[in-house]
Amino acid sequence: MPKQQTIAAPISATGVALHSGVRVQITLNPAPPDTGFIFRRTDLNPVAEIPARADLVKETRLATTLVHGGAKVATVEHLLAACVGCGLDNALIELDNLEVPIMDGSSAPFVFLIEQAGVFAQDAPRRYIEILSPVRVEAGDKFAELLPNPHFEVDFTIDFSHPAIPDDQCHVRMKLDDDDFLAHISRARTFGFAYEVETLRSMGLAQGGSMENAVVLDEYKVLNREGLRFTDELARHKVLDAVGDLFLLGHRVRGKYHAFKSGHELNNRLCLALQANPAAWRYVT
Repeated sequence: MPKQQTIAAPISATGVALHSGVRVQITLNPAPPDTGFIFRRTDLNPVAEIPARADLVKETRLATTLVHGGAKVATVEHLLAACVGCGLDNALIELDNLEVPIMDGSSAPFVFLIEQAGVFAQDAPRRYIEILSPVRVEAGDKFAELLPNPHFEVDFTIDFSHPAIPDDQCHVRMKLDDDDFLAHISRARTFGFAYEVETLRSMGLAQGGSMENAVVLDEYKVLNREGLRFTDELARHKVLDAVGDLFLLGHRVRGKYHAFKSGHELNNRLCLALQANPAAWRYVT
């Protein structure tokens, strides 16, 4: 029977926050079984703790933001995806500002930190959320759904109608266990379009964004000198986001995630719709 796991020892890193542009130190600490993931804002007085839960998602524009008791923590999805991919179930995550650092725009730097610290097996069984019947949410032509399946599988399609994003690079479908995530998804970076930058910054967003931590496209091509890490990197990154967003359910999903043009808002609505329909799922160990 799979056991719950936590990080074996505390480990820290410092980076720039994507949207606020501030420097942030983050420390991953071990946590007891059945804790899940808790963010601790050490810069607040008193110190505030924010559990990683779908019902605490209050903002979804370009990132997933949690709010609890007046305290917030933003851009949690890449870190949570790394924790899932590395096999963690429990951790206390300390940070000294309001946003998780963006690092290189993917989950890979967080994966590196966790691998350096190691993973510790705990004396408690891991629980999964098994999907028993379909749950679907829609917004215009966009949708996201969870379907019964014996293992976690993703089927995701993006649609940007851009010369650098051909149709055959807009779709990712794969069984996604931890090894698959680490090998095929964790290095996929967040992305944006050059024409949006000034508008976003005027809204207080993307203050720390650069080609060091995002794939940037103009009207015709990818601007990053090194190009893409995968030909379908943009679609893979949307899968990465979904892995982090779905883990706000509190447990790994045993089922198929199928989506078209979904993002943080629709992913969160899907989590809430599942939780509101107890006949559609059950806990299994």
